[in-house]
Amino acid sequence: FRSALEGVGAEVVVVAGSGASRQASVANGLRALPSLDADDVVLVHDAARPLTPPAMIRRVADAVRSGCDAVIPVVPVTDTVKVVVPLAGGLGLVERTLDRSSLAAVQTPQGFTWHTLRDAHRAGAARAADEGAAATDDAGLVEALGIAVHTVAGDPAALKITRPADLVVAEHLAARARTGGR
Repeated sequence: FRSALEGVGAEVVVVAGSGASRQASVANGLRALPSLDADDVVLVHDAARPLTPPAMIRRVADAVRSGCDAVIPVVPVTDTVKVVVPLAGGLGLVERTLDRSSLAAVQTPQGFTWHTLRDAHRAGAARAADEGAAATDDAGLVEALGIAVHTVAGDPAALKITRPADLVVAEHLAARARTGGR
């Protein structure tokens, strides 16, 4: 990730320890940052996405620099997505099918101006304390403040490694990249 940031013009790179939730992990990172100006660009990236292409990182950073307070990379959802209500015995009942033409899967890094991310995390921490639920991504915290979140094109190579099968795919992609695609 550090080498990918060289083309972005990053001046500070902070790798912070994890917390009990994603929100807590990012809060650790925010506390580890030095003093920043309000409009400085902050990128939040998952270690679970080690193959993120540098060009995608640049797209996010450039969009924040161009005046967007919050930017996320997205890829179109290609699967049919259904809202399912769990039933007893391991069954579920389809409640409805979502229109995938308007759905997008979110990737990282997510980019923000410093003041936007800081304010969103402060408000999110207060909400989590009141409601007992943490946000699943930083853009959700920003949305809750009514701030526009913009999108840029993501990249299928930036897959998230969550399950063992994801690791198999990532290892294959990394091996192909090392051998020039052969």
